[in-house]
Amino acid sequence: MNSLPPEYLDKRQVSQSFEHVAATYERSARLQRMVGEDLLERLQCLKLVPQQILNVGAGVGRLSRALSRRYKQAQVYNVDIALEMVKVGRLHAPRWFSKQHFVCADGAHLPFADDSVDLLVSNLMLQWCNDIPVIFAEFARVLKPDGALFFSTFGPDTLKELRESWASVDNASHVNRFLDMHNYGDALLQVGFSNPVMDVDRFEFTYNDAKQLMRELKQIGAHNLTAGRSHSLTGKGKFQAMLGAYEEYRSADGFLPATYEIVYGHAWGKKPLSVAIPISQIGRPR
Repeated sequence: MNSLPPEYLDKRQVSQSFEHVAATYERSARLQRMVGEDLLERLQCLKLVPQQILNVGAGVGRLSRALSRRYKQAQVYNVDIALEMVKVGRLHAPRWFSKQHFVCADGAHLPFADDSVDLLVSNLMLQWCNDIPVIFAEFARVLKPDGALFFSTFGPDTLKELRESWASVDNASHVNRFLDMHNYGDALLQVGFSNPVMDVDRFEFTYNDAKQLMRELKQIGAHNLTAGRSHSLTGKGKFQAMLGAYEEYRSADGFLPATYEIVYGHAWGKKPLSVAIPISQIGRPR
């Protein structure tokens, strides 16, 4: 009997999914490119000039290459759980990017020293993690107290049309779960980050049919990997019923929409605890 919650994601399966699409990921991940560009724009408010940058869930390194162009003196560390992503990222890095480094590692267990990073970025990776407070605690560990965290992830309205269409057919998990913006803000405070700021944006892509959307998700390794998914082939009748339910969303111009809710957040490193000592307890030196 499976005791895992239906939304649980197996890290090994997540890694394997992205391993399989690493070679073609760059040309298929259009949303990831757009959100990465937005994240880069948000860094304009950053006052510090980072010397050590960590990109967790770096994929094939597109955002990291942009960071190297902006912060030319910085050492940029690309971390991804999928080894093939790391390999492709290294191939894509121009030879003169001697300050680009590539590491295959789990975001919950980063191979970096405490208080060693000035800037930590993560673009559309957190939705693949089961325990956000654990991930943020690890981010806080490696980030300097005056360092900054900038991230993006998916909110609960992401793929709502696909989720609701499947829900009309059965009770299985067909779409990965996505947390609310407030869950991320609370988790940042829980592990000691300072001054967290959260906001939300939405993107809508259109498709000729739902099959086109599902093919696109598979091409970037983002298909359903939850523990609650059906482990047998979906019957033709159920699949056709889902497609029929999705047709209810078809717009007047003839296309089917797919909504993506993007949660953006930034915060400052974990401040050292200060201890207040009453004057009455301060003794004179002997």
